[in-house]
Amino acid sequence: MLRPDNAPICPLVDSSSRWAFVTLRGGGRFVVDATSTPMRIVAEYDRETIHGNGCGGLEARGKMYVNSGSGTAANLSEFDVYAFRLDAFSGEAAPPNTPAPKLVVSQDDRPETDSHGTAITKHRRYLWVADRAGNRVLVIKTATDRVVGEFSLAGGLSDDPSPDLLDVSPRGDYMFVSLRSAIPLTGDPHAATGSTPSVGVIKVRKGGKTGAFEAIARIANVDATGLDWADPHALRVRQK
Repeated sequence: MLRPDNAPICPLVDSSSRWAFVTLRGGGRFVVDATSTPMRIVAEYDRETIHGNGCGGLEARGKMYVNSGSGTAANLSEFDVYAFRLDAFSGEAAPPNTPAPKLVVSQDDRPETDSHGTAITKHRRYLWVADRAGNRVLVIKTATDRVVGEFSLAGGLSDDPSPDLLDVSPRGDYMFVSLRSAIPLTGDPHAATGSTPSVGVIKVRKGGKTGAFEAIARIANVDATGLDWADPHALRVRQK
């Protein structure tokens, strides 16, 4: 099947608020004109072109970056990042799989990987992509769409942090990340299992080319039996 499961996961909206990139659980993608009445699909992609379970995505340098990850029983390891030129879309419906996305990176052959949350560093120089299963952050230079490095979050603060969603501080000097628990409340089975449910604090270094995991703020939701159901997922930095 071209798209065996059209359950929407995340809508990723560009800065014009016109184009919404809707990730699909079973693979493929829809690009929707959110300004039309009613809203309508202007581009559609099959699962061979765009893999399933995407969630992260952000705009930089005229491109919308979107990813694919794991998270279902049939797809427990996945890591892809794609880039779409925003000026390639119009109000008219395009043929399937056009305009073609650029495959920025694919690490599907790497065991236990799960591309999920994304963030853009200051001056939009680097795209950070969190790997929940691999406990790392992959760094992509937006000017060239090349992977320029990665760094691990596993260590003294947490042996299994499972980094989920990211957001940058107003000054761009820190990145905040939600860290999952041993009991993920979304999906079963799921790659997003960690040992320290909390909000993590990452110091941005070298202009965004790397980072240093500096602190965690633990979160707890313990029931009467002593079981901790805390499982941070969504995260957003708000300015006063």
